[in-house]
Amino acid sequence: MRTMRRLTLAVAFALACLFPLRADPPMTKLRVEVKTLGERPIERASVIVRFVEGRSVAKFGKKIRTQYEMRTNQEGWVQIPAIPQGKILVQAIAKGYQTFGEVFHINEEEKTIEIKMNPPQAQYSSHQ
Repeated sequence: MRTMRRLTLAVAFALACLFPLRADPPMTKLRVEVKTLGERPIERASVIVRFVEGRSVAKFGKKIRTQYEMRTNQEGWVQIPAIPQGKILVQAIAKGYQTFGEVFHINEEEKTIEIKMNPPQAQYSSHQ
């Protein structure tokens, strides 16, 4: 019985040495501002923020899945909760404007992203 306990402790110690616990990845607080080309805020624009690249070492390489979908307030901005630093896809959708989407590389603890929405363009047709 005593040798079994020692063996269990030895195996647990060996596993702890092989897989050291790592801290969570560094996080960032993100603020997204959505404006027109004339610097006027766009309220109730849909903002989708998705963490694109990175894997969790503490979870044995399991992919980190973090995504937020929010709407801007009357001042045209939205505050995203803490999200891991790295490649982050930001999309903005507002009625009467072209859809915006871009991947940002974020390394700071706090970041403000300003998005300028373009008005829709006329449809193109080769039959005219």
